[in-house]
Amino acid sequence: MELINVIVAAVAAYAFGAFWYMSLAKKWVVASGVACDANGKPLNPSKAPFVISAIAMLVVAGMMRHMFGMAAIDTLGKGLVSGFGLGAFIALPWIVTNYAYADRPKDLTWIDGGFAVIGCTIIGTVLSLF
Repeated sequence: MELINVIVAAVAAYAFGAFWYMSLAKKWVVASGVACDANGKPLNPSKAPFVISAIAMLVVAGMMRHMFGMAAIDTLGKGLVSGFGLGAFIALPWIVTNYAYADRPKDLTWIDGGFAVIGCTIIGTVLSLF
């Protein structure tokens, strides 16, 4: 049953990511510097980022499930707050630090960091439902 929880949480975060990045696609392309054709499509499309992202969501959801079990995070409120906390106070600062050293645009920092925060919140919420 725990595996199903992890998969559902990962799929929920992945689906949110699809919505998030489709909604912010133009800003993200500009901020990330991805080369695109006249129609706004990447010049070198690859499926690898989608596969890597799906695997990463499973890894994150799996570790969060493990941590939640050890910390007795077992209610909707605890799951939501804990997921938000992991995103806002672990993932986001790490992204901000990496992007600051790489001199990446602030828009990219907030787009990618926002996904990390909301994605972790979604995973935490879904995990606490089962």
